[in-house]
Amino acid sequence: MPRIHGRPVPALFPKSGPVSVMLFGEAPGPRGADQSGIPFWGDGAGITVYRALAAARRAEVPEAAWIDWDGARFKAEGLVPRLHGTALSNAFPACPTKDGEHFHAPSNRDLLAPANLARLSAELRQAASGQTSPLRVIAFGKRAEWVFERLKDAPPFDLHTLPHPSAQGLLQGAPNRGKGLKLEDLRREWQARLGTLLALP
Repeated sequence: MPRIHGRPVPALFPKSGPVSVMLFGEAPGPRGADQSGIPFWGDGAGITVYRALAAARRAEVPEAAWIDWDGARFKAEGLVPRLHGTALSNAFPACPTKDGEHFHAPSNRDLLAPANLARLSAELRQAASGQTSPLRVIAFGKRAEWVFERLKDAPPFDLHTLPHPSAQGLLQGAPNRGKGLKLEDLRREWQARLGTLLALP
C-alpha cells in the first residue's frame, strides 16, 4: 500500500449548476482519496458510491477508471469524475494516520474540532447557495451522522444516513451482522438505496 499522505482532501463540487445533494463519508481512505485528492475516488468503498452516482446521471466516470479502481493510478493518469447537481466530501478532511502507514478512524476530538466544524458548515453553505429548499445531506455511517447532528452554524439541511459502504460497514449494518449474506448482494442493495435518495425531488 502507498504511504499515507494525510493531506486534506477538498470537497468536490460540480463545475457549474446548483447542488441538490451532498454526500459525506467519514474520512478519505488510504488507497483512494488520500492518493487521488478527490473524495471517494479510488477508495474501495467509493466504487459503490460512484456506481450509484453514474447510474443516477449525477456523475460521469471515465471508462478507464472501472478497470483498476486505485487512487494513485487515477492521480498519475489524470482521471477525474465530473459531477452534476451533487457534491462530495468527508466528515473529516484527511486520512487519519499516526505513522503514515496505517489508517485509524478519526476521534470525537478530531471531528468536533472548531476548524473541522467550520469547514463542514462552509461546505454546506457553498452547496446550498442559491437554493430555496434545504440541501439534502447523505451521511455514510454513524460517525458522519453523529457530526452532522452537532453542527450549529450551518444552513438548513435534510439529513439522511446510510451504512458506510465499506465491507465492514455493510456487514455491521446488515441483519445479524451479515451472517449468511453475500457482500456483493449487500453492495447492490446499498447502491439501490443510495439511488433512491439521489432521485428524491
